[in-house]
Amino acid sequence: MSEVQSVGSESKHEDIDGLGVVATSDGHVDAGSPLAPAQAAPSLSVVIITKNEAHNIGACIASIRSLAQEVIVVDSGSRDDTVAIARAAGATVIETEDWPGFGPQKNRALSHARGDWVLSLDADERVTEQGLAELSAVLAAPRHTAYALPRLSQFCGRWVRHSGWYPDYVTRLFRRGSARFSDDLVHERIDVQGEVESLREPLHHYSYLDQRQVEEKIDRYAQAGAEQLFQRGKHYGPLKPYLAGGWAWLRTWVLRAGCLDGAAGSGIAAMNARSTAQKYLRLQSMHRKRMPPCGCG
Repeated sequence: MSEVQSVGSESKHEDIDGLGVVATSDGHVDAGSPLAPAQAAPSLSVVIITKNEAHNIGACIASIRSLAQEVIVVDSGSRDDTVAIARAAGATVIETEDWPGFGPQKNRALSHARGDWVLSLDADERVTEQGLAELSAVLAAPRHTAYALPRLSQFCGRWVRHSGWYPDYVTRLFRRGSARFSDDLVHERIDVQGEVESLREPLHHYSYLDQRQVEEKIDRYAQAGAEQLFQRGKHYGPLKPYLAGGWAWLRTWVLRAGCLDGAAGSGIAAMNARSTAQKYLRLQSMHRKRMPPCGCG
């Protein structure tokens, strides 16, 4: 990790003509003298999309507020106090009526950013003190186009270090104009024009606080995944939901060592299996509803 650099410190000496430079004895300008003004660190915009995140958004913004020049929140019809809490925390809030999917919605948020750099956060993520120091060092002397951050996630109150959940690198910090989100309805990615470097300090991800949230996200992601497959014209056989669901469980519990996470790993394996099976069952239902009557009989 780069060493944190001090920027914007006040000089104890007077410069000539107020330009922050000094003339040497031979008349040349010494741009590297102590009187040359320090270059300001690039500005940072933080973008977050929300819906009914009143329990998360305040802590999320507070975790990054000291480093960000602006926080942009794009909200898609929250019925709780998400919008009010975000505004009270100093964020610029844009409210939308529709829900185009995760990728398009994040691109909407990105379109409002004005900083030199953009950090994309989910409302249930937090930047730690160590993470702030690392991000500050990167912004003081950036050497790459984008940066991927590891995530340490919780499942129903337990930190998860296996099950395919850690280190779970996600590209989140990038120069504005060098990246955009894919148009996927769910499981969107960032397409970057340039090199991506990995950082060390993880985001803390409070993804599933209780079983109620697990059920809600199973429903939401299964529906979004089915709609995405339907739009792409995908068709699968009748056994696909059960085979894919079983494979999701086996991959999580065995191949990704979910068994080492104990009860949390068991819960994640079951959640992955159910969400995957439901995605294909709902896709089959969508195709059945589109089938014209056979005209028989």
